[in-house]
Amino acid sequence: MAWALMGAFLCGPLLGFVYLSVPGLAVEVTVPTEPLSLPKGKTAELSCSYSTSVGDNFALEWSFVPPGKPVSASLPILYFTNDHLYPTGSKADRASLVHNPPTGGVATLKLTDLHPSDTGTYLCNVNNPPDFYTNGLGLINLTVLVPPSHPLCSHSGQTSVGGSAALKCSSSEGAPKPVYNWVHLGSSPTPPPGSMVQDEVSGQLILTNLSLTSSGTYRCVASNQMGSASCELNLSVTDSSEGRVAGTLIGVLLGVLLLSVAAFCLIRFQKERKKEPKETYGGSDLREDATAPGVSEQVSMRASYSKSLLEKAPSASTVTAKSKLSMVV
Repeated sequence: MAWALMGAFLCGPLLGFVYLSVPGLAVEVTVPTEPLSLPKGKTAELSCSYSTSVGDNFALEWSFVPPGKPVSASLPILYFTNDHLYPTGSKADRASLVHNPPTGGVATLKLTDLHPSDTGTYLCNVNNPPDFYTNGLGLINLTVLVPPSHPLCSHSGQTSVGGSAALKCSSSEGAPKPVYNWVHLGSSPTPPPGSMVQDEVSGQLILTNLSLTSSGTYRCVASNQMGSASCELNLSVTDSSEGRVAGTLIGVLLGVLLLSVAAFCLIRFQKERKKEPKETYGGSDLREDATAPGVSEQVSMRASYSKSLLEKAPSASTVTAKSKLSMVV
């Protein structure tokens, strides 16, 4: 205090005015030092008390700072000034003062039906000019407790013998942040050291050097102080060598089947061919293009007779001409 008065008297003349600090007029705000934690849906009372001489310029402001934001990014909740209370912002319908008007040194804020989004830092700011000796500001950290929501289980990787797989588990809600624990259900043998590594914070389970005994149902439990929730996942590990043997065996069986069908068709074709009668022509068989017996001989004789007539015709005409000449003479 002495140093403050000395500074005021030394610097005051240089700046053109003098600061006077009177004991008892400085605004002093008192808030809890421990963070406040309450379950979702409950009512919170954020305690804030102050000491000052209440005058016509007294003003109170409550504001909210979301997690990870600076104090300069605070959002107003309510104001009290000029003997009137002015709720504002998204929490206006759930925010009020325990003592209204807050002129008796108590400025406690009441917030009903807590939401997960209410988690953050609350600022109690008291102003009473000309009491500028302190900033009149108090900070309260509030955490709204929420049980873990139903987690989502998934897996990735090569789920074959000798491969590796990553099992993941995550809850979209939960405050404090849930921890995760994986359990292999059923009577399975204890895995070799180092083949099963889980991260309780991220909810990831790493399985290495998979074997057929790694198959089965895995359960993930997400828990915090408010409760727990779980999900299950079925993991099937396959043996790639068995798959290759099975594929080869199927290929051989198909080849044998095709050869059997081809042989059967060939044998049947040979049998059908042997059953067909051979095409022969007997003496009594008639064909459309065949010549009847004896007809060929008659045709041949007629052709010879016609030829002889043609050869004898010139000699006959010559005899006739000679006889006519003799008669003329």
